Amino acid sequence: MYKHILVPVDGSSAAQYAVLKAIELAKAFDGDVTVVYVIDPYPFTGLGSDFAYGQAEYLSAAAAEAKQANDQALKACEQAGVKAAGRVVEAHGAWRGILEAAASSRSDLIVMGSHGRHGLEKIILGSETQRVLSHSKLSVLVVRE
Repeated sequence: MYKHILVPVDGSSAAQYAVLKAIELAKAFDGDVTVVYVIDPYPFTGLGSDFAYGQAEYLSAAAAEAKQANDQALKACEQAGVKAAGRVVEAHGAWRGILEAAASSRSDLIVMGSHGRHGLEKIILGSETQRVLSHSKLSVLVVRE
Protein backbone atom coordinates (compact mmCIF):
# COMPACT_ATOMS: atom_id res chain seq x y z
CA MET A 1 0.00 0.00 0.00
CA TYR A 2 2.62 2.56 1.08
CA LYS A 3 5.88 1.78 -0.66
CA HIS A 4 7.63 5.11 -0.25
CA ILE A 5 7.18 7.19 2.87
CA LEU A 6 8.50 10.72 3.32
CA VAL A 7 9.28 11.91 6.85
CA PRO A 8 10.17 15.56 7.45
CA VAL A 9 12.50 16.05 10.41
CA ASP A 10 13.55 19.14 12.32
CA GLY A 11 15.44 17.67 15.26
CA SER A 12 12.41 17.77 17.56
CA SER A 13 11.00 14.91 19.61
CA ALA A 14 7.77 15.16 17.59
CA ALA A 15 9.71 14.54 14.38
CA GLN A 16 11.59 11.63 15.92
CA TYR A 17 8.28 10.08 16.94
CA ALA A 18 7.10 10.46 13.32
CA VAL A 19 10.25 8.65 12.18
CA LEU A 20 9.37 5.72 14.46
CA LYS A 21 5.83 5.58 13.03
CA ALA A 22 7.18 5.75 9.47
CA ILE A 23 9.52 2.85 10.26
CA GLU A 24 6.57 0.80 11.54
CA LEU A 25 4.63 1.48 8.35
CA ALA A 26 7.60 0.80 6.09
CA LYS A 27 8.15 -2.56 7.78
CA ALA A 28 4.44 -3.45 7.56
CA PHE A 29 4.20 -2.59 3.84
CA ASP A 30 7.76 -3.56 2.82
CA GLY A 31 8.42 0.05 1.87
CA ASP A 32 11.24 2.50 2.19
CA VAL A 33 11.66 5.90 3.81
CA THR A 34 13.03 9.24 2.73
CA VAL A 35 13.97 11.59 5.54
CA VAL A 36 13.94 15.26 4.60
CA TYR A 37 15.11 18.38 6.38
CA VAL A 38 14.03 21.70 4.89
CA ILE A 39 16.18 24.81 5.18
CA ASP A 40 14.57 28.17 4.48
CA PRO A 41 17.46 30.08 2.88
CA TYR A 42 15.94 33.48 3.71
CA PRO A 43 14.31 33.30 7.14
CA PHE A 44 15.05 36.95 7.86
CA THR A 45 15.74 40.09 5.94
CA GLY A 46 18.50 42.60 6.35
CA LEU A 47 20.69 45.05 4.50
CA GLY A 48 24.35 45.48 3.83
CA SER A 49 27.36 43.40 4.78
CA ASP A 50 25.94 42.51 8.21
CA PHE A 51 23.12 40.66 6.45
CA ALA A 52 25.52 38.70 4.26
CA TYR A 53 27.60 37.64 7.26
CA GLY A 54 24.52 36.69 9.23
CA GLN A 55 23.13 34.77 6.27
CA ALA A 56 26.31 32.73 5.87
CA GLU A 57 26.39 31.88 9.59
CA TYR A 58 22.73 30.92 9.51
CA LEU A 59 23.12 28.62 6.49
CA SER A 60 26.16 26.96 8.03
CA ALA A 61 24.33 26.33 11.31
CA ALA A 62 21.21 25.14 9.46
CA ALA A 63 23.25 22.66 7.40
CA ALA A 64 24.86 21.27 10.56
CA GLU A 65 21.46 20.94 12.24
CA ALA A 66 20.05 19.25 9.13
CA LYS A 67 22.87 16.72 9.08
CA GLN A 68 22.39 15.90 12.74
CA ALA A 69 18.60 15.48 12.41
CA ASN A 70 18.89 13.37 9.26
CA ASP A 71 21.67 11.20 10.72
CA GLN A 72 19.58 10.49 13.83
CA ALA A 73 16.57 9.47 11.73
CA LEU A 74 18.62 7.40 9.30
CA LYS A 75 20.28 5.57 12.19
CA ALA A 76 16.85 4.62 13.55
CA CYS A 77 15.84 3.31 10.11
CA GLU A 78 19.06 1.34 9.75
CA GLN A 79 18.67 -0.22 13.20
CA ALA A 80 15.13 -1.29 12.27
CA GLY A 81 16.25 -2.77 8.95
CA VAL A 82 14.35 -0.25 6.83
CA LYS A 83 15.85 1.07 3.61
CA ALA A 84 16.16 4.84 3.94
CA ALA A 85 17.67 7.88 2.28
CA GLY A 86 18.23 11.38 3.60
CA ARG A 87 17.82 14.69 1.84
CA VAL A 88 18.29 18.33 2.68
CA VAL A 89 16.32 20.77 0.55
CA GLU A 90 16.05 24.53 0.46
CA ALA A 91 12.62 26.11 0.12
CA HIS A 92 10.79 29.25 1.15
CA GLY A 93 8.67 27.64 3.82
CA ALA A 94 9.13 24.17 5.25
CA TRP A 95 5.76 23.02 3.91
CA ARG A 96 6.77 23.86 0.34
CA GLY A 97 10.02 21.95 0.71
CA ILE A 98 8.19 18.97 2.14
CA LEU A 99 5.73 18.85 -0.75
CA GLU A 100 8.49 19.32 -3.34
CA ALA A 101 10.52 16.52 -1.75
CA ALA A 102 7.45 14.25 -1.68
CA ALA A 103 6.83 14.85 -5.38
CA SER A 104 10.44 14.43 -6.47
CA SER A 105 10.90 11.23 -4.43
CA ARG A 106 7.55 9.85 -5.66
CA SER A 107 6.34 9.31 -2.14
CA ASP A 108 2.88 7.94 -1.55
CA LEU A 109 2.61 8.97 2.11
CA ILE A 110 3.92 11.79 4.28
CA VAL A 111 4.32 11.02 7.98
CA MET A 112 4.98 14.04 10.13
CA GLY A 113 4.95 14.98 13.75
CA SER A 114 2.92 17.79 15.21
CA HIS A 115 4.06 19.99 18.04
CA GLY A 116 0.44 20.60 18.99
CA ARG A 117 0.71 24.36 19.39
CA HIS A 118 -2.46 26.28 20.15
CA GLY A 119 -3.66 29.84 20.46
CA LEU A 120 -1.23 32.72 20.10
CA GLU A 121 1.78 30.42 19.81
CA LYS A 122 0.21 28.76 16.76
CA ILE A 123 -0.60 32.13 15.18
CA ILE A 124 2.91 33.47 15.71
CA LEU A 125 4.86 30.33 14.85
CA GLY A 126 2.43 28.97 12.26
CA SER A 127 1.74 25.35 11.54
CA GLU A 128 3.80 23.66 8.86
CA THR A 129 1.78 20.50 9.41
CA GLN A 130 -1.46 22.36 8.73
CA ARG A 131 -0.01 23.85 5.56
CA VAL A 132 1.11 20.43 4.34
CA LEU A 133 -2.35 19.03 5.08
CA SER A 134 -3.98 21.91 3.21
CA HIS A 135 -1.80 21.71 0.10
CA SER A 136 -0.86 18.04 -0.25
CA LYS A 137 -2.35 15.77 -2.86
CA LEU A 138 -0.87 12.81 -0.99
CA SER A 139 -2.08 11.12 2.15
CA VAL A 140 -0.61 12.67 5.28
CA LEU A 141 -0.37 10.91 8.62
CA VAL A 142 0.06 13.33 11.52
CA VAL A 143 1.39 11.81 14.72
CA ARG A 144 1.65 13.27 18.18
CA GLU A 145 3.99 12.20 20.91
